[in-house]
Amino acid sequence: MPAIADAARIEPTGSHAPELIASLHAVSKRYGGRTALDGVSLELRRGEVVALLGPNGAGKTTAVKLLLGLLSPASGSVRVLGRDPRSSAARVAIGAMLQVARVPDMLTVREQIELFRSYYPRPLPTPEVLRLAGLSAIEHQRFGTLSGGQRQRALFALAVCGDPDLVCLDEPTVGLDIHSRRQVWEQVSTLAAAGKAVLLTTHYLEEADALAHRIVLINQGRLVREGTPAQIKQGVAGRRIRCRTRLAPDALRALPAVTSAEASEAGVVIFTQDPEAVLRRMLTEDPGLSDLEVTTASLDEAFLALTTA
Repeated sequence: MPAIADAARIEPTGSHAPELIASLHAVSKRYGGRTALDGVSLELRRGEVVALLGPNGAGKTTAVKLLLGLLSPASGSVRVLGRDPRSSAARVAIGAMLQVARVPDMLTVREQIELFRSYYPRPLPTPEVLRLAGLSAIEHQRFGTLSGGQRQRALFALAVCGDPDLVCLDEPTVGLDIHSRRQVWEQVSTLAAAGKAVLLTTHYLEEADALAHRIVLINQGRLVREGTPAQIKQGVAGRRIRCRTRLAPDALRALPAVTSAEASEAGVVIFTQDPEAVLRRMLTEDPGLSDLEVTTASLDEAFLALTTA
């Protein structure tokens, strides 16, 4: 299997957009007087990992449940392979790994997989599922005895054993150590390379940055930004300048194209959409500027900029 840096974000080839697998179109959903989703549209295409991000309560879980056919929209439409996701034809095209998943502790890993395979018309062979999820060595171990990382990989196996076209992964690496997390990253990249549409929800923004072809960010039930990780970071936070300078943060904030400037132990941190122009001006006013570093802002910083009122 390729290293994660090579496996992640394998771009679709060809001049045409990949096949549309699932969509939300102008979907709204309410719980009593609370609006969970407000006119949200989302497309999931073959061979693509889409990270659905947002603060707690933003509407991510509602969107996933709508795609799984566990909820119905108040308005708008939800489709999986052109069908209502509650239909049997759509359900067999979907695999899901949810945080609330409960499976019998007394069954072995292999028995769990074979049980779930029986729900699908054309499932993957059991040995292939075990290999894909890295479970071959523990296939005869009972689910109740698995470690946290092993349990997450087993739930991942159940999500993919039916060879679905759409795979929904809700916080698939929560609670895992870095080694187990990277194993899951490789598995997600393998799914996309095999032509699956993958919807990923995660609170680990570096995970979304590493894996996603596209990020959809929602806040308070509304879509606030969509694009590649690079587009999200560049379009919101711009570039980060770190340096030592005698110029005060207040003076730096007054410069054109500077969105923020804060003092730190290492000097000053500046965010700007035009780092070249800002640096030219700074060097004119402070020729002694030193320890200069210019980098792309992180996804964490863009996330906070878009979701903090």
